[in-house]
Amino acid sequence: MARKILIVDDEPNIADTLKAYFEAAGYTAAVAYGGVEALSLHKEFRPDVVVLDLMLPDIGGEQVCILLRAESDVPIVMLTAKSQDESFVNGLRIGADDYLTKPFGPKLLVAKIDALLRRVAGGKEAEIAEFVCDEIALNHVAHTVRKRGEPVNLTPGEYNILLAMMREPGKAFSRRELIAIAFGEGYDSDERMVDSYVKQLRQKIEDDAKLPKYILTVRGFGYKLGGGAS
Repeated sequence: MARKILIVDDEPNIADTLKAYFEAAGYTAAVAYGGVEALSLHKEFRPDVVVLDLMLPDIGGEQVCILLRAESDVPIVMLTAKSQDESFVNGLRIGADDYLTKPFGPKLLVAKIDALLRRVAGGKEAEIAEFVCDEIALNHVAHTVRKRGEPVNLTPGEYNILLAMMREPGKAFSRRELIAIAFGEGYDSDERMVDSYVKQLRQKIEDDAKLPKYILTVRGFGYKLGGGAS
C-alpha cells in the first residue's frame, strides 16, 4: 500500500510541485493550502506523514503542529523561511520531527521523508514487549511510554532515541549514532539536532530536566540511559 503524505503550504507552486515529486516517488499525496483545511484533511486522509509550512494564511503552522500532535503521533516535517536556531528548537518543542529551511530541493525533502518513515517502520519490530527503567515503562508492542502509569506523548524521533537507550542501558551513544537512530542511516543533519531532541525528551520524562536521572550527558561524546533499567 502506498504511503500517504499530507502537504500543507499556502503557495500553490510549491505545494503542487511537492505533490508531483512525492507521487513520482510512489506516495499518495494530498494538499492543504491553509491550517483549517489541513486539520480537516488530516482526519479524513489519515496520512503517514505531514509536511507543514510555518507561514499559513489562517492558522499558523506552529499552532497546526500543536493541534495535530494533541491527537496523533503522525511524523511532522516543518518547512520555513526562518533559519534561526530558536525557530528550529521551538519546532521540536511543540512536536515536529524534522525541519527544513526554504529554499530547498524537492528531492532532498523526499529523501528526508523516506528516511523518517523507514525509521518509524523499523521501530514497530519488537523482540521484547516492554522495557522498564525505574518509573518509565516503554511498551514496544503498543508503542507507548508511561511514567508512573501516566502516558507520555513522544514524537517518533524522541521515541526511537528512548527505545535505543532502554534496549542498551548504560551504553554511551554518540550524537551521530543518535541521529541515525532517530532518522535512519545516511541522514545528514547538524549534531545540535540531537541536543534539541534530548532537551525535549528530558522535559517529558524527567522530574527535573535540569537534573536528569534518565537521560545522562556523556561529556564530549553524547548521551546514555541512567536509572535502574530491566
